[in-house]
Amino acid sequence: MSPIGEVLMIVLVILAFLALIAGVGIYVLVKVGKKAAVKAKEATTRLTTHVNAMGTGDAAEVERLRLDLRREVSLTRQAVEQAQRQGWGLGDLPRLLADLTAQADVHDGQLGMYAQQARVSRYVDHATLGQLREHQAKLTAMCARIRADLLSDQVHHSATGLADLSARTDLEIEARRPAPDPLQEIDDLYRRTMQDRKEQP
Repeated sequence: MSPIGEVLMIVLVILAFLALIAGVGIYVLVKVGKKAAVKAKEATTRLTTHVNAMGTGDAAEVERLRLDLRREVSLTRQAVEQAQRQGWGLGDLPRLLADLTAQADVHDGQLGMYAQQARVSRYVDHATLGQLREHQAKLTAMCARIRADLLSDQVHHSATGLADLSARTDLEIEARRPAPDPLQEIDDLYRRTMQDRKEQP
């Protein structure tokens, strides 16, 4: 092969390598951009909900209900995840939490629709708001019951661990005490006996 052909081949290989790197870079940028867009949309939605909740009227009340529900579900999820990390037997509780989260998402969507309608129109169905409040109360009560049960389990585990630690502490303290000297005990017993004889008339 001629020197020009070799140089041309090296240039083509370098260009192909650079094109491959550029393709991978573009792919990564698109993926990161999509994730960033989703995160930005979620942050905007949360910010909008917080701003709308500061007002007055039915729409603001419903936005506050949405914030309360999200907080309750988040706290419950954190409690279940902590229990899983500590290796507790949770049974079907993680599946129940997934179903509860799905139902909370549905309820959140319904609250969002009601709040939007309440903001743009004075004519909203107040009976529906009553039903939404009832559903909210049921969902938040379930979250609170799950957290209370997990906290009770945690306190029980802690009590068991404290009892074990207390017993080990007693054993360690006892083991650190010097063993009694048998000769000293015999000497003390002899001395007391002699003292008792002297005191007898």
